[in-house]
Amino acid sequence: QVQLVESGGGLVQPGGSLRLSCVASGFDFSHFAMSWYRFTDGDERALVATVTRDGDSTDYADHVKGRFIISRDNHKNMVYLQMNNLQPDDTGRYRCTPKTSTFYWGKGTQVTVSS
Repeated sequence: QVQLVESGGGLVQPGGSLRLSCVASGFDFSHFAMSWYRFTDGDERALVATVTRDGDSTDYADHVKGRFIISRDNHKNMVYLQMNNLQPDDTGRYRCTPKTSTFYWGKGTQVTVSS
């Protein structure tokens, strides 16, 4: 079955950086685009970034453009999210997922931006 395990979150001050990692298994990783989502209170989710199957193209939500970078390593079945200049509004639980007709979710990793 599909398994997604995220890591790398934590508490950081505004302006700080974090690098999130997600290791995937149970599906043909290199055949799917991968996305990161942010979940906030009430299970509201927002798409943060997407990377194509081969990693050559990326797309970002407007509020993270120029600050976040999504990347992947198909040899390791991993997707990353480099988060720079973090702001309090970036706070939330971050989860990765393959871009399929069905959403698959891991437990996610908590990012808290606060002074």
